[in-house]
Amino acid sequence: MNIFENYLKKIIQTLKETGDKSNISLPQNLSGINVDIPPKQFKADISTNVAMILAKINNKPPIDLATQIADILKQKDNQIEHVEVKKPGFINITFKNSFWNFFVKKIINDKKYGSLLDTPKKYLVEFVSANPTGPLHVGHCRGAILGDVISNILKFSNNNVSKEYYVNDHGNQIIHFTKSVFYRILEITKNQNFPSDNPELYPGDYLIDIAKNIIKNNPDLKYENFDDIGSELTKLSVKESLKLIKTNLENLGIKHDTFASETKIVENNEVEKVIEKLKSNKFVYNGKIKAPASENNSNWIEREQLLFKSTDFGDDKDRALQKADGTWTYFAGDVAYHNTKINRNFDVLINILGADHAGYIKRISSVVEALSGKKEKLICKVSQLVKLIKDGKPFKMSKRKGDYITVEDLLEEVGKDATRFIMLNRSNDVELDFDFSKVKEKSKDNPLYYVQYCYARISSVFRNLGLDVNKEIKIDDRELIYSNDEIKIFKKIAEWPKCIDLATKRLEPHRLPIYLYELSSEFHSYWNMGKDDKEKRFIDDNNKASLEKLVFIKIVSDVIKTGMDILGVETPEKM
Repeated sequence: MNIFENYLKKIIQTLKETGDKSNISLPQNLSGINVDIPPKQFKADISTNVAMILAKINNKPPIDLATQIADILKQKDNQIEHVEVKKPGFINITFKNSFWNFFVKKIINDKKYGSLLDTPKKYLVEFVSANPTGPLHVGHCRGAILGDVISNILKFSNNNVSKEYYVNDHGNQIIHFTKSVFYRILEITKNQNFPSDNPELYPGDYLIDIAKNIIKNNPDLKYENFDDIGSELTKLSVKESLKLIKTNLENLGIKHDTFASETKIVENNEVEKVIEKLKSNKFVYNGKIKAPASENNSNWIEREQLLFKSTDFGDDKDRALQKADGTWTYFAGDVAYHNTKINRNFDVLINILGADHAGYIKRISSVVEALSGKKEKLICKVSQLVKLIKDGKPFKMSKRKGDYITVEDLLEEVGKDATRFIMLNRSNDVELDFDFSKVKEKSKDNPLYYVQYCYARISSVFRNLGLDVNKEIKIDDRELIYSNDEIKIFKKIAEWPKCIDLATKRLEPHRLPIYLYELSSEFHSYWNMGKDDKEKRFIDDNNKASLEKLVFIKIVSDVIKTGMDILGVETPEKM
């Protein structure tokens, strides 16, 4: 039950029914009308802008029309306690307590409470896509969790979602990676020193484990000359590196549905195919690109090359598809990959990009629009940087993985739950301070602890009563009586579908941990009232609980459990 969506329908229906009598005209398009959570200063349950949307077509001041509509709603709905009109034309509605009795009965035991009722869509969410040259580092971690939880949110609202990892297993970085593995093999088998002074090689000790696994599993392979085994060793090295990455992801609670290979795209001539497609639609031409403003123009050589008309789709300049030596650019490969996405008939493509790829969005959005004919086909979300802080200072670990902090390091330090919850606790487009000290605190200042503790408290009530918090509660037809303090929390519960709605439509998963923290805070405040007020206690002196109380805490626990499941975070019953 979404009280905001339901009441929006009710307002529109009421105005349609009373239109002739009230002399209120309705336009064909009613999309601008909304029912929302009112600002706290209004002290109402819901707020609507209907009068401001209809004012122009009715040739009336918004405040006058709002007063007229408010009177109609009050007459037609016996669940309304109070209606207030606020400038410039908001209508703020407060429901009677009996409404919340109806609300409670509608949502109790509803495991999908909050899920959207829109027509399901088919989504492809591509995220992480780190080069398969070593373990994932903290820079990949936030984007990985962002992509995973966006997928979970979309799935919760019954969409068909496929999670994909694009494996960049082609190009110079793979050659350098394979050579690095080769020299580690020589180090192990022939006692040769690893050429650590070679800047093209990967220095991390994790390569030793990869090399050992390759030696163990491929006893017949001869490691005499790199040129003789380079191709085979590349396949083996990438395979071992992907095992490492998949383990990192699994430890984060993430599992992709598909892994798309850049090498396969090249081998299947997908680049050539998409170039022909662009040519047939006259989206490419031979031309010259002027030197970028940020570069030394004296070193820039203008030459004729194959260009994509990205400026036709809002980009600031056309983009090169071919290098001077005739090979394809990185962009051309990405064009080919996105064409394979389009060919798989997804309704929406979502890319989760690192902060260093923010400038890449416009060009890839342009080509997706050109290839699909749809402007909104691709949505890109940027995962900003994470700053690790410990004891008030930047946190750096000296580990055997190389010159960066790995996902494994982070998980060893704080665990999966803290990593996922805190990484999502701020909007993805702003930098995040990850404070190790705070995520380990058992206090209100640690949002993860505060939410988990709320669920554990509720679980303790059920446990002390010999009941299971996960089982449904049977409810009869009698009226449930609640205090204003309890109804206050129900009002917060009523905001959950709105939270899901915004998180889904805007792809903003940070809304969920923020909401769960706010709900938990309100519940903890109520719990603490029980120290002085027996009426606020959940278990009475006879070790029993009223149906009202059980229903109350069951609803709170279900919403927290639902939200934490979407976030991929545990809800322990004991802490």
